[in-house]
Amino acid sequence: MPPAEQLYAENLALKSEVGGMRTVLSEMHEEVARLKLQLDWLRKRLFGPGRGETLDRAQLLLQLEALEKIAARVPAPVQTVTYERAPPRPAARPGPAELFAKLPVKETIELVPEEVQQQPECYEKIGEERTFEVDVVPPQLFKREIVRPKYQRRTDKSLPPVIAPAPARLAPGGYVSAGLMAFVLTAKYVDHLPLYRQEKQLARWGAAISRQTMCEWTALGSNWLESIYQHMFRDLRAGGYVQADETPVRCQDPDVPGKTVQGWLWVVSRPGGDVCFTWRMSRRHEEAATLLTGFKGLLQSDGYEAYASVAAANDGIVHVGCWAHARRYFHDAIEEAPVRAGFLLRLIGHLYHLEKTWDDAGIVQPVLRAQRRQSEFGLTLRLLKRTAQRLRELSLPKSLLGQACSYLLGHWDVLVAHCEHGRTRIDNNLIENAIRPSALGKKNWLFIGHPDAGDRSAIIYSLVVSCQRRGIDPFAYLKDVLTRLPKMTNQDDLAALTPARWRPPS
Repeated sequence: MPPAEQLYAENLALKSEVGGMRTVLSEMHEEVARLKLQLDWLRKRLFGPGRGETLDRAQLLLQLEALEKIAARVPAPVQTVTYERAPPRPAARPGPAELFAKLPVKETIELVPEEVQQQPECYEKIGEERTFEVDVVPPQLFKREIVRPKYQRRTDKSLPPVIAPAPARLAPGGYVSAGLMAFVLTAKYVDHLPLYRQEKQLARWGAAISRQTMCEWTALGSNWLESIYQHMFRDLRAGGYVQADETPVRCQDPDVPGKTVQGWLWVVSRPGGDVCFTWRMSRRHEEAATLLTGFKGLLQSDGYEAYASVAAANDGIVHVGCWAHARRYFHDAIEEAPVRAGFLLRLIGHLYHLEKTWDDAGIVQPVLRAQRRQSEFGLTLRLLKRTAQRLRELSLPKSLLGQACSYLLGHWDVLVAHCEHGRTRIDNNLIENAIRPSALGKKNWLFIGHPDAGDRSAIIYSLVVSCQRRGIDPFAYLKDVLTRLPKMTNQDDLAALTPARWRPPS
């Protein structure tokens, strides 16, 4: 081959090789950008403030280590895109006078000048200046003596003595009162204090009560409260609309010594209504089916397939989705694609803006709400769907934006089903808020000590969270209900003791 032709062939080969290397380099830049976004997301989930449930810490660390090794082998991208959001404006903090306005005044100290004390006849009062300081009286255990005098008939001393019957109590022959049991339950399930911390507190307050004893009280209290819990659950399933979710909790199983296993608190609620927790040792689809036995109506949930399968297997159940979960995927993709993801976020935000406008206007009737959704959601939903379809075609399937579009389109039917049903909320945020106390609790007591204890926790969480949702003091509620339950008979109305109908004693 002549030298000129040989050089020409080599030049073509080099150009082809350079073109291939540029293609590979472009793909590597895209890959490193995706990996860095995943690293940032995993670091936020691992080290940042929680947004509800968090992933397993060991699993996250393994993912971080693997991604960092991969990213280290890839050159950094030539250009990165950043997205900055203005920090929220801090809310104005109330002043001391406003913050403590409802505290009772138990002590008043009047400071009279010394010269006035010596010559009071020479001075007259023309006004005063008032200020205050906040003090505390540490809790203290005390005994309540119950005295039952015995009487003998004077005219016939052969008859047996007369004595008043013993009062009905939570533990016959025991010393725990309704107030003390309510305090232990509230401290554990509302203030998230493990029993071993309560044991130390009670010792400082006057008596050493072992955590084993308090554990027995917890079991006893849940047994008394179970009938109210069952009444609440029946009422929820008969209401025609529920929101459902689940949260993992570690548990000690006697059959698996030396380590904890995964258990689940399944949660059913209705906006503005009660919240009922149920303990299960798995997250299988069958658990969702048993949880909703006999239910007919609207079932709202996130994208977990168990709820969709329950709805598909029951003609009387209509499944509706959660827009907050769809929105979160686009929020996670905002750093990867700030313009495209931001546009879809604004479309979803417009739906929320309309919902708030109707709430402020008092449009709560289901028929009117459904009509508004059908007439005013239409244009936004059509634009949202077309944009998501187009962006899914343009995005890598494993990219955050691609996954967000796939989630939205994959759950489209249950998301737009809200247009047909005006009584639903468009997201599951209320039930996620109801789950937060259990999420905070397990960070303190770490795990449930026995599978049977999971049922007790579910019962007590159901009552205290339902109280909190209605602005009821859980301690006042539990103390009153545990005082009344031992005196009740099977003919008494338990509905009056549910948080929905309970009224504080006058």
